[in-house]
Amino acid sequence: MENGIDFHPLLRGGRRREKYRNPLSSAEMESLASICETVLPPLDSEFLNKKGIQPTNKNMKFFWKASGSDFSIPHEVSEMLVERALPEAFIIVRVILWMLSTRFGTFLLCGFLCHTKKWPFINTFSNISLQNREMVLQKWFKHRFFTPVRLAFLYIKILCAIVFFSQCDENGENLAWEAIGYHVDNDENTTNIHKERPLEKGIVEAINEDNASLPQSLSNKGLEIEIDAKNNILKVKCDVVIVGSGCGGGVAAAVLASSGLKVLVLEKGNYFTPRDYSSLEGPSMNELYELGGTFPTWGGNVAILAGSTVGGGSAINWSASIKTPDYVLKDWSENHNLPLFSSHEYFSAMEMVCKRIGVTDTCLEEGLQNQVLRKGCNKLGLQVDYVPRNSSEHHYCGSCNYGCRKGDKQGTDVTWLVDAVEHGAVILTRCKAEKLILVNNKEGHVRRKKCLGVMANVLTENITWRIQVEAKATISSCGAISTPPLMISSGLKNKNIGRNLHLHPVLLTWGYFPESVSDLKGKSYEGGIITSVHKVLSKEDSKVKAIIETPALGPGNFSTLFPWESGFDFKERMLRYSRTVHLITIIQDKGCGEVRTEGRIKYELDKEFDKENMKQGLQQALRILIAAGAVEVGTHRNGERIVCSGSNDKELKNFVESIYATGGPMSFEESWSMYASAHQMGSCRMGMTEKDGAVDENGQSWEAEGLFVCDASLFPTAIGVNPMITIQSIAYCVAKRIVEILKMR
Repeated sequence: MENGIDFHPLLRGGRRREKYRNPLSSAEMESLASICETVLPPLDSEFLNKKGIQPTNKNMKFFWKASGSDFSIPHEVSEMLVERALPEAFIIVRVILWMLSTRFGTFLLCGFLCHTKKWPFINTFSNISLQNREMVLQKWFKHRFFTPVRLAFLYIKILCAIVFFSQCDENGENLAWEAIGYHVDNDENTTNIHKERPLEKGIVEAINEDNASLPQSLSNKGLEIEIDAKNNILKVKCDVVIVGSGCGGGVAAAVLASSGLKVLVLEKGNYFTPRDYSSLEGPSMNELYELGGTFPTWGGNVAILAGSTVGGGSAINWSASIKTPDYVLKDWSENHNLPLFSSHEYFSAMEMVCKRIGVTDTCLEEGLQNQVLRKGCNKLGLQVDYVPRNSSEHHYCGSCNYGCRKGDKQGTDVTWLVDAVEHGAVILTRCKAEKLILVNNKEGHVRRKKCLGVMANVLTENITWRIQVEAKATISSCGAISTPPLMISSGLKNKNIGRNLHLHPVLLTWGYFPESVSDLKGKSYEGGIITSVHKVLSKEDSKVKAIIETPALGPGNFSTLFPWESGFDFKERMLRYSRTVHLITIIQDKGCGEVRTEGRIKYELDKEFDKENMKQGLQQALRILIAAGAVEVGTHRNGERIVCSGSNDKELKNFVESIYATGGPMSFEESWSMYASAHQMGSCRMGMTEKDGAVDENGQSWEAEGLFVCDASLFPTAIGVNPMITIQSIAYCVAKRIVEILKMR
């Protein structure tokens, strides 16, 4: 199909297939399939009868009999390992799989559980009985010696579960969903969907272009083009080039284009409209998120969620539109000496941003998870507030994290970027910036370098041009985990670049609310994702220690959270999916990390401040779940949980007070406690001097004239709340200042 439509239906069907060569040997694949089968074992009627379970419909029968070695799941897992695992982790996984394909290696890792009475007396892992394989996996997590094996199993378990519970066939169906009570809303009756593609006027989609057509398409959009055939370079000239189209880049593009400047936005993701979205977890995660939503930090202690599509994080975030807290603004203006954050300019920018993206302060109907949060807080006499959202107060979409199909959520792709293209801006998709074009500045200039633009590559096989964009101003808006690698790989040396990375680490608590005993209606995945928030305050000075909100969890992501204890336990927990409510605890992290190379993020929490605040938040979340009527509550740390009915107040109190913040899956005692992060900030922070920050208060690099940063990496610290409004407000101010700077040249 033509005109930008051929790619979009992939969000409605199975996983996108590209050329792929499986590097695993047949023996390694056999080991992988055996592990997948152990994670998700086929359970026969005899076993189920002993457990008192008698499946009555075909979906339940399918679910219990389904195996992790079926439906090409191992091949999907191997492909994801190649595409997404850190190289070192992939090597470890492959070594483990190879060892398990040999008798000697299996004996070393499995002990006498691989023993047989027949020659040659030792089985390879795939030939061990399913029951013994399950005992092997359980054994691996009881001994410190097996830490590398735990890491390998963690990768395989997560990917196997994601594939089984989130992927779908060409009809957008998964037979397991009916069994676990999950339903994808395919209602096409959406009143706010744009009849035309909002960015059509300015979009150039590389997936629909080739070497011959791309120069002409860019020229037709008003860009000056020059072809250097000898060096295979397509030169593009404009006033401003912006790398990234999310909260920062989208706002900057609108402000700069509306001032009369010719703007080119480079976006490495694809362009989708509300009509393209499907609400299907697997295909949507694959196409809209960095590494398909399976992006771990170095060491595996935090799972990163970051958008990778036109609109960036604003296209797939959870709609929360909270202004920068006053205590944060005071800290930034006074302790970090940045007067912008106490100025009328910034407060006006926040008002402008909220108006443009249609922020509303109330929600007329809340979903199950937010009902639980509100009910629990009310029972305990705790304050619970509505969360402002960039959607209407009627918006009841629980899958905006896969793109808002109803067209109600006002991300940059339907607001600021529309303003930008209306004023002549051009957006080039599937184009990844590789290096900034830096030259030595004039002698005696305060900035030793000058930025002339950016070199980029097109991420499609049909285009081989390298793109050289020449511009008066270059803006990096590719996010706090991508802006530093771009700057560092281009030769910039400021010590603040890549450091001071904050992640708003999140841990989850859960409560089970079966319909038979709860007066709360609905499913855990229905309704607005975040509509309520509770602030956990310090008893001493009433400072905010943490906030408690609700997450979006499709079946795939849900299945990765809890520790695997046995195949039966794993499947049994999944049957509770639709009525298991999660609360997330978010802290304003004092600890920080760094990102200097693409894809490699190092991060550590502050051992005292952060973990104490996280502990207070987790304990409060459990109290809220219990007060709301959960029959069972717990965390995802080594399966700790307690049945509420039958437990007295003292037992429940002791359980809650036993909870503490954890260290991550690489620590021995806490091997299943992975943090999550949907907010990355601070890695190119503003500072009033080159010593204090990577950029000045105008967002301009201290080292390179004409190079600006306009994303969450500008934050001096974490802010402790959802950052969309803060990012857009800073971007608005920075873009206005860039206009003034360019006028003076």
